[in-house]
Amino acid sequence: MSGPYGVRLLSLVVPCYNESESISKFFASVIPVLESIDAMRFEIVLVNDGSSDDTLDKLIAYSRRDARVRVVDLTRNFGKEAALTAGLDEALGDAVIPMDADLQDPPSLIPELVMRWREGAEVVLAQRASRVCDSWLKRVTAGAYYRIHNKMSDQKLPVNVGDFRLMDRVVINALKQMPERRRFMKGLFAWVGYKTAIVRYERESRSAGHSKFSGWRLWNLALEGITSFSTIPLRSWTYIGILIALGAFCYGTFIVARTLILGIDVPGYASLLSVLLFLGGIQLIGLGVVGEYVGRIYDEAKGRPIYLVRRRYQDTGQDKLIASGRRVIRIDRGHVSSGR
Repeated sequence: MSGPYGVRLLSLVVPCYNESESISKFFASVIPVLESIDAMRFEIVLVNDGSSDDTLDKLIAYSRRDARVRVVDLTRNFGKEAALTAGLDEALGDAVIPMDADLQDPPSLIPELVMRWREGAEVVLAQRASRVCDSWLKRVTAGAYYRIHNKMSDQKLPVNVGDFRLMDRVVINALKQMPERRRFMKGLFAWVGYKTAIVRYERESRSAGHSKFSGWRLWNLALEGITSFSTIPLRSWTYIGILIALGAFCYGTFIVARTLILGIDVPGYASLLSVLLFLGGIQLIGLGVVGEYVGRIYDEAKGRPIYLVRRRYQDTGQDKLIASGRRVIRIDRGHVSSGR
């Protein structure tokens, strides 16, 4: 949405879940950087993803002080991927930058992302030069995940690139066409393509608070990424079954030959039990892999919305109409209602 005299709008999209300790530092760091960018208006779209602390109250307070801050309050915690989707849907900018509130992705990099966008890039990736701020275990598992995912999937993920990036409006419009409800945003970002540039940076430690992603949630996110963009885990069980069948055939042939040559002996039950347990475990693993894909089909078939919005907050000081495509959003002192 270009403004007068060619001034364009930059949207910063920030999912928030229990980020009360980070919010003040976030605004203190981000707003001066955004204000320093020439010929560029900005808005900050904050999505409260069902926070259980006073995150929402603090976000609303900032939105009442600054009309450039908009708050989207979801009805519950839908997860970061859904909250990020909500923010991208709400953003009105010619360019959009998703960003976390913990300041691990430095706001000082934003002007460089905008510069590369103005030079013609439709997507500008912020790539971590290193992961020294992460634990040894996280560095190892992250490296292994990128290697496994990129070998198994036709759609490659750029290594050490998170959600922090700049995307042109044409890219955002393309992402809005993606219908899936079980969303792996890094994969969707990579899938749409477009002309891409890369900016490398050093990632900082969290400014406050702690990560909301436990090892279990990271594991589930990794499974989500693989099952979203690869069917190799399903197809691999065909070859595993063939190998086991060939092994069983060869072993059966050996038993028949030994019996014909040496005669019949009394077999032991330990080896038989081991084989049965092994095959049973293999079958259950295979069923589990199939279940992952069936579960995705089940969720998609239900057709539920990705997220639900309880309320939107923005204080403009007066009634204002914002047009976003065919949707018109009416803002009345802190409450936003939408119509067609």
